Amino acid sequence: MDLKDIQNLIKFVAKSGASEVKLETDDVKITIKTGSDSETTIVQQVPMAAQMPHMQMPNMGQQPQQAAAPVEAAPAAPAEDSKYITIKSPIIGTFYRKPSPDKPLFVEVGQTIAEGDVLCIIEAMKLFNEIESEVSGKIVKVLVDDSSPVEFDQPLFLVDPS
Repeated sequence: MDLKDIQNLIKFVAKSGASEVKLETDDVKITIKTGSDSETTIVQQVPMAAQMPHMQMPNMGQQPQQAAAPVEAAPAAPAEDSKYITIKSPIIGTFYRKPSPDKPLFVEVGQTIAEGDVLCIIEAMKLFNEIESEVSGKIVKVLVDDSSPVEFDQPLFLVDPS
């Protein structure tokens, strides 16, 4: 694990709202604790012993900031959301709304899209994958913040097909 990986892990933990994360591999042990106003990171080299890689992550319930937005979006108005089409992430990676920092957004709320339009980019393993729309309609809601990690099948956009 290099310094950039550790820095990305620290940023992810800070965004998630978790209070503590421990990560242990064969040669590295990392503990990240976030407090009210402070953030502590401890990185230790572990002697090469017969340890198996072990990873402890906090409960999903302890991540209110990250889990709250998608969870609240779906049940908030099930009758209204049922008429919308949900565009989901086809891969795991980092969600970007722009092709580069100095370019405009691919799509905005209220914009009409056609089948085949690029909606966003998801970076996975240093590859930038353009995500194209499979439906035509109007963007009603963007469900993910820019530069956020996304999971496979995670809802990204709500589209009104009418």
